[in-house]
Amino acid sequence: MKTKGALLRENNTPWVIEEIEIGDPKAHEVKIRMEAAGMCHSDHHLVTGGIPMAGFPILGGHEGAGVIEQVGEGVTDFEVGDHVVLSFIPSCGKCPSCKSGLANLCDFGAMLLQGEAVSDNTFRIHTAAGENVYPMTLLGTFAPYMVVHEASVVKIDKDIPFEVAALCGCGVPTGYGSSVRSGDVRPGEDVAIVGVGGVGTAALQGAVISGARNVFAIDPVPWKREQALKFGATAAFASVEEAAMKIAEVTYGHMCHKVIVTVGEVHGKDVDTWMGITAKAGTCVLTGMGNMLDSEVTLNLAMLTLLQKNLQGSIFGGANPKLDIPLLLSMYRAGKLNIEDMITRQYRLEQINEGYQDMLDGRNIRGVIRYTEEDW
Repeated sequence: MKTKGALLRENNTPWVIEEIEIGDPKAHEVKIRMEAAGMCHSDHHLVTGGIPMAGFPILGGHEGAGVIEQVGEGVTDFEVGDHVVLSFIPSCGKCPSCKSGLANLCDFGAMLLQGEAVSDNTFRIHTAAGENVYPMTLLGTFAPYMVVHEASVVKIDKDIPFEVAALCGCGVPTGYGSSVRSGDVRPGEDVAIVGVGGVGTAALQGAVISGARNVFAIDPVPWKREQALKFGATAAFASVEEAAMKIAEVTYGHMCHKVIVTVGEVHGKDVDTWMGITAKAGTCVLTGMGNMLDSEVTLNLAMLTLLQKNLQGSIFGGANPKLDIPLLLSMYRAGKLNIEDMITRQYRLEQINEGYQDMLDGRNIRGVIRYTEEDW
């Protein structure tokens, strides 16, 4: 079928809306009519080259929700009309990682940036000129339709607003899980959240729900600091340096049991700064993405050893997509998790560059692309 999509044809250029053609679902695949797509910072890493796909053009978008329109052979868990969230981490349920409880490290993840469908290693999306299109993390939610493997699809209740559901494909479980799973925040602990965009705001809520005593939000944007206080932060600061003295005062010099780093782009030179506000035997969780070519890190190795600190990487917040996405949405329905207020603005697909500029300017916690009948 012919539709449209936001494509990136080379690094450091704007997204362009072009006609694309999407094939029918093959074995273990489904076709989805998209309703909403979240605008995550990770897609901006495609623009800068921080996340290198296997080729161009790239169809962006890895956060989204929609309705199943067609199912391929062998699909038994889904049917036409189901409402679903697209998980940027697929979960096959069969590989060693999935079987050991590490579904966020599913072996299908090795193919996230290759562009070829995991079903048969062919391209499911092409431009009007017949070029192969590389969808972000096997998805490509910046298009009104998509065909994806069932491992990337999670069924949800039909009363969940699509714009809310879309954020649970990446930002909400990644942030919430960074605190609750990867960070294992315990009641009474002191926690710092560095960067309070979409992922950081979810991490902040995770820390609050886990019973953290103090939650220190750190972000250079004044408006985001104001929002962090509304979401439950006990104090907000413009920088780690500004926060350090107050954290030391409040914690009697012990610093933070957990530091969750959810900045838009991680730089190796900043790692030791974050470790500096991490307590003895504490954990610093790196959730924000750095450039894949960046291998230089500033870290005081002696203090890492002598103070027995932990530096923990986190993908998808250590979550199990098939389990945790419905659980988080059930918390939203019960009024325990505020996802709705994380959505700052909604855009049309044609406004994608405006939306990402708003993100870079610090005007959004999360922008969402909303599809309508004009797009389908």
